[in-house]
Amino acid sequence: MSISPAVCRRGIYDKRYAMYDLVIIGSGPAGLTAAIYASRAGLDYTVIEKEYMGTGRIAYAERVDNFPGHYGIDGFTLGEKFREHAEALGAQFIEGEAVSLEKYGDIWKTVLSDGSVYESKTVIYAAGASAKRLGIPGESEYTGRGVSYCALCDGSFFEGRDVAVVGGGDTALSDALYLSQIAKTVYLIHRRDTFRANDALVKRVLATENIIPMYDTVPVEIIGEDNVTALVTRKGDAEDTLGVSAVFVAIGSDPNTAVLAGVAELDDRGCIKAGEDCITTAPGLFAAGDVRTKKVRQVITAAADGACAAIAANEYMQYR
Repeated sequence: MSISPAVCRRGIYDKRYAMYDLVIIGSGPAGLTAAIYASRAGLDYTVIEKEYMGTGRIAYAERVDNFPGHYGIDGFTLGEKFREHAEALGAQFIEGEAVSLEKYGDIWKTVLSDGSVYESKTVIYAAGASAKRLGIPGESEYTGRGVSYCALCDGSFFEGRDVAVVGGGDTALSDALYLSQIAKTVYLIHRRDTFRANDALVKRVLATENIIPMYDTVPVEIIGEDNVTALVTRKGDAEDTLGVSAVFVAIGSDPNTAVLAGVAELDDRGCIKAGEDCITTAPGLFAAGDVRTKKVRQVITAAADGACAAIAANEYMQYR
C-alpha cells in the first residue's frame, strides 16, 4: 500500500492511506484518555481532532470540583493536563473532521472533510456532543450577536449588563454563577419548578443576589436590532419581556453521531449503543464518552470510557 505523507499543522507527519492499529476520533477527555492507554499498550494510533489543539467541551467549564485530585481547577487547564499527558506518551494528532466511517472486510476507513483517508484495524469514536438549540424565533438570527452557547467564551462581552441563562442543569447553573461575577443581573430561566443541578450548585445560585431564578418559564422569542435587546418569556398564559443584552443557552446537548447512521446501532437519542466495555454492535468499533448510551455523563466517566475502549480495542486485535 502506498503512503503519501503530508505535514499537518503541528509538524507531525501524517500517514495518509497508511494502516494504523487504531484511529481515535475526538480529543476530549474520552479520546485523550484512550490515547494514553493506547500508548501504554504499544499501539500504532492517531487522534483525529476537529479543532486544532482541542480538548473537548470541558475547556469551557469555569470550574471543575468533581475530578479527583484537581479540586477547583478550571476546565481549560484540566483539558490541557489531559492533552499534555497524552502528548508526553507520544500521542500524535491530525486536525480534521470525520465525515464518513466505513468498514471493508476487517479494515475501517475514516474519511475526513478534506478527502483524506485513514485506515485502521479498530476505531474509538469519542466525538462528544454539541449544544442543543432552543428553536425559537430570533435564535439563529442573533447567534454571535448576543445569543451564545458558551458563557465562559462570551461572558466578558457583557460586563455590567443584564443577561439571561436558559436551562436548569449543572451547566446552566455554573454558567449563571460565572456570569454573576460579570453581569449586572442574571435571569436564570427554567421550564420546571425545581433545578436539576446538584445540590451544591443550587445552594450557591440561590445565595447569589444578582441571580434571579425564573421557574416554570420558557423562552418564546429573542428580540434585537443589531444585537439582542430582549427575551420574551412565557409562564402559564402570561408573557413577559426581559430587557437583556445576551441569552446564554444551556439546555443540554446532542451526541455527534450523524456519521454513524447505518454503521452501528444507535438509541432513540442518537447515542451509540454500547455497554461499560464500550463495545458497539459493529466489530472493531468502540464508543467512549458523551456519544455512548449511559446514565452519567461527567469528565470522570468520559475518561473511564476512554480507558475501557482502548483496552477493548487492544483485546479485539489480539484475538483476531
